[in-house]
Amino acid sequence: MRLRPFVAALFFLAGPVSATAAELVVSAAASLTDAFRAVGKAYEDRHPETRVILNFAASDVLLRQISNGAPADVFASADQAAMDKAVAAGAVDPATRRDFASNRLVLVVPKDGRVRVTSVAGLRDPAVKRVAYGDPASVPAGRYTRSALEHQGLWDTVSAKGVLAQNVRQGLDYVARGEVDAGFVFATDASIMRDKVHVAAIVPMPVPITYPIAIVAGSKQAAEAGRFEAFVQSAEGRAILAGFGFQAP
Repeated sequence: MRLRPFVAALFFLAGPVSATAAELVVSAAASLTDAFRAVGKAYEDRHPETRVILNFAASDVLLRQISNGAPADVFASADQAAMDKAVAAGAVDPATRRDFASNRLVLVVPKDGRVRVTSVAGLRDPAVKRVAYGDPASVPAGRYTRSALEHQGLWDTVSAKGVLAQNVRQGLDYVARGEVDAGFVFATDASIMRDKVHVAAIVPMPVPITYPIAIVAGSKQAAEAGRFEAFVQSAEGRAILAGFGFQAP
């Protein structure tokens, strides 16, 4: 099902993406947008000689960009599957792979939604016509959604009502605008739109939701990338992430 287009954009702390000696390009999952903007700013404050350039999209999209030669020094994924693909493709240095955060999957509904949904099982209700979630083929939140629903025996029912999103923030936007009856997003995403969406349920997961990070293979800023990765995992970095709802891995 196609809804009005969502403008997918790259988000930067400053300037266009170009890899120069003073720039560190970080490609990060869309769900990290707000948190990594804050992390990048804090890193720049401590390392004023370095400009952090942030590129946000669905994890698999980022991997395709990196594999096609787009400039990147650090890759932060929203699931292990995307990072596994990056390792298999030789896109990242596997020795630098680390888990740095965890999250939860939640079912959200519009604050003024026409259908009352209070549980994942409630999506069986015929009154629920449209349910948004990330495309499992390219979006980690979508893969987590499929896994959770398959575990509960609900995948066939819900996928028949599915509205696929290009990334988790697009799915959140569909719910916030009331274009769907419910949607699956990360808890950290839901928290940024408390005025427009309501968390109907925390979704039980058969596997933990963990975020890995790694240095891009062949990065010309490998040493700086390593320092950034270490900062993300530091007490200061994790405190910033916690402020946006991310938990320790």
